Amino acid sequence: MIDRQGTTKRYSDSTRFNGVVYLVEVPTLETGDIAAQTEDLLNNLDKVLAKAGTDKSRLLQVQVFLTDMTDYEGFNAVWEAWLPNGCAPSRACVEVKGLARKGWKVELVLTAAAA
Repeated sequence: MIDRQGTTKRYSDSTRFNGVVYLVEVPTLETGDIAAQTEDLLNNLDKVLAKAGTDKSRLLQVQVFLTDMTDYEGFNAVWEAWLPNGCAPSRACVEVKGLARKGWKVELVLTAAAA
């Protein structure tokens, strides 16, 4: 059975199937530096993960999309402080021309094991 949380006409906050949770998260802020946007995004992600029946210690893979690679170190500083020790997922980080909202600096695509 497929379990979707926060489903709208366009997307679901999370989709769970066969013990795997799939998510995409963006900041609610369209202003601020990469640290502020990343903190905002990760705070929201904690809530979405919990509703989906998992948490940040169960992340399997993350794709990080940055609009400017000069934000790489700023993103990593917040990411590393948020992620529990010994739980780093496989990860890719790429620069993109733009995201769906002009002010967004970061977007994450994540896969996690369900609890």
